[in-house]
Amino acid sequence: MLLNLSLIASIVLLAPWFQRIGIQPIYSQAVGVMVGGVLQLAIQLPALRRLGMAPRIGSPFAGIRAAWRDPGTRKILGLMVPALIGVSVAQISLLINTQIASYLRAGSVSWLNNADRLMEFPTALLGVALGVVLMPQLAAARRRRRPGALFGHAGLGPAARGAAGGSRVDRPAGVRHAAGGHAVPLRRLQRRRRAPVAIALAGYGTGLLGLVAIKVLAPGYYASHDMKTPMRIAIVALVLTQLLNIALVPVLQHAGLALSIGLGGALVNAGALLVGLLRRKTYKPSPGWGKFALQVLAGSALLAAFLLWAAGYFPWVQWRAEPVRRAATLAVLLAGAAAIYFGALVVAGVKLRQFVTR
Repeated sequence: MLLNLSLIASIVLLAPWFQRIGIQPIYSQAVGVMVGGVLQLAIQLPALRRLGMAPRIGSPFAGIRAAWRDPGTRKILGLMVPALIGVSVAQISLLINTQIASYLRAGSVSWLNNADRLMEFPTALLGVALGVVLMPQLAAARRRRRPGALFGHAGLGPAARGAAGGSRVDRPAGVRHAAGGHAVPLRRLQRRRRAPVAIALAGYGTGLLGLVAIKVLAPGYYASHDMKTPMRIAIVALVLTQLLNIALVPVLQHAGLALSIGLGGALVNAGALLVGLLRRKTYKPSPGWGKFALQVLAGSALLAAFLLWAAGYFPWVQWRAEPVRRAATLAVLLAGAAAIYFGALVVAGVKLRQFVTR
């Protein structure tokens, strides 16, 4: 939150001032990033002090020598290298795709970036949160040598599916993608020149379930200090994504770049992680997992039908001059979509309280 608030504040406060004094306004974002980073660090210090874990600053050389002699330090460094490579793969893929997009139709880079920002919302809201919560539980289970039991108790499979289903409600684009990547709702909502963003979002949306699942499944490896397997899977996914680019970009242009990431970088990556956990018996699907998947699919299909009806029934384009009316109608429709989706799950026999555990 602090980083995002800093970026927004830098645009609102610094950009106009930079322009007045002859500095390119875009540099205000660099200031926002630096301020956000400092705030992200500073907010942790009081909490660390309360826990008695505040960092102590001493003699640089003496501290480095003492730390290097600690076996734990060397172990951490050994684990960091494959973890850094695995994380960097996603950035490398983004860099390559951005470079390819720069040779396509003017605006392709912006369309992909805007669609990516929208995809980050459900991914961060659900996937990151679940991954952070699961990690200490999985690490504790590993110490007790009962990883499979912990995964079964936590309901990892249903949690991942539930997170994906929740993301479809949280942002209607998600269920639209699951229903075939139909981008009509956003095209009707946005101006004609922004329709390519909706098309790119449809491509990214094919991998929404995979993006959320990666955040949930990867901690299963990290808890056992296995950083190499996710790294290898990420590299394979990178290669596959670029092969898909070769096949899809000439036909679909910038949407092909988004679809390649959704298929190769997300679904294949998540699928490989899941298969690995199943083979190790680290994760054992809970009874009724297949039934639950069908219940979620049925609820998602009903939600998709409602959203497609709403996209065609209301004159979104004609309401450009009435933003309040359009926003109010959209808010009511989103509330109705949530009620329909969760209502369908309840009618299908899903007990929503089973996902609220400690």
